[in-house]
Amino acid sequence: MPAFAIIVPCRLESTRLPRKLLHPIRGKPLVLWVAERISAQAPDFPLWFAVDHELLAECIERAGFRALMTDTNHPSGTDRIAQANRTVRASYVLNVQADEPLVSAGQLHALARLIQGDCPMATLCTPFKRVVDFYNVNQVKVVMTRTGRALYFSRSWMPYSRDLGLTVDDAWVAANPCHKHLGLYAYQADFLEKFSTLPPGKLEQIEKLEQLRVLENGHPIAIDVTDDPTIGVDTPEDAVRFERMLEA
Repeated sequence: MPAFAIIVPCRLESTRLPRKLLHPIRGKPLVLWVAERISAQAPDFPLWFAVDHELLAECIERAGFRALMTDTNHPSGTDRIAQANRTVRASYVLNVQADEPLVSAGQLHALARLIQGDCPMATLCTPFKRVVDFYNVNQVKVVMTRTGRALYFSRSWMPYSRDLGLTVDDAWVAANPCHKHLGLYAYQADFLEKFSTLPPGKLEQIEKLEQLRVLENGHPIAIDVTDDPTIGVDTPEDAVRFERMLEA
């Protein structure tokens, strides 16, 4: 039974970019960019992919990585990982999203450190630098305590400036505690199993953010700030942006 494992939840269908994990970027499916990045950045952690479709399993295993078939009806990636860890049986599980191809060693080791503390779940965030990103509903915001505990996650902008309203600019966003939540998590194994038994929260269902289920049920989430660059590929425009980053 490994102390740590990285499990990447993978769902074939997606709304904004159909079958995005198989979307070719410079001739390679997005999910393999993520797999190769994780392997290069954190070779000391066993790596698994929890998939919901044979096409994903074939793609991943053909490239030499390990895939586990999971139920197609899981309501969230965390539920999918919980099922996968019944096979992997790691004491601590790191969750990297399958559409985050720039995850770094620093981010993964920060999660590993956080999850060995007194919170059963941990995650990361990064400062917003542009107001256009701050107003983007696809870029999730998080506010936190001074002691590193998440208070709330939302697709809406927060904190909201009562004085400036919608006139905030890049300088204001960069100078204030405006943080983008990253799709990176860590769980203690027993809590990961408990997560799948928690009732879905009303806020979770409104915002479509699974981490709100944890807060709504009274469990703390540790959070830390990273300055490592990141990109989430959710739309065709994001895929083009990632390809341009590779060219640069």
